[in-house]
Amino acid sequence: MARWRDGCGQLVVEGGFLVPLEVASSYRARTRGLLGRDGVQGAVLLSPATSVHTFRMRFPLDVAYLDRHLRVIALHTVPPNRLTAPRLRARHILEAEAGAMAQWGIRPGVRVRVELHAGHT
Repeated sequence: MARWRDGCGQLVVEGGFLVPLEVASSYRARTRGLLGRDGVQGAVLLSPATSVHTFRMRFPLDVAYLDRHLRVIALHTVPPNRLTAPRLRARHILEAEAGAMAQWGIRPGVRVRVELHAGHT
């Protein structure tokens, strides 16, 4: 299973679409997630993660559940103040503003790749 540090980079969607990416891999960063923000430019990868909540969120999210090979196994739009059920095969979760993932071509079955800026693994 891939392991990353908190940081920034880009998400490469199967087919070549590039998306600005934040990686939240520490407990603190995963817990903070998108709380307190009015939006997000690009996407946030929570790793490891099997579920999310949108309590105190200001906007709805697209939530993609990724398996250990970074293949999308499920995709949902989640309104504020909800808790999602854990996905047993999920190892990572990708979050973005509602509607963004469809524009990027992210759907179940699509594989993504993470490229971090120098100095991150």
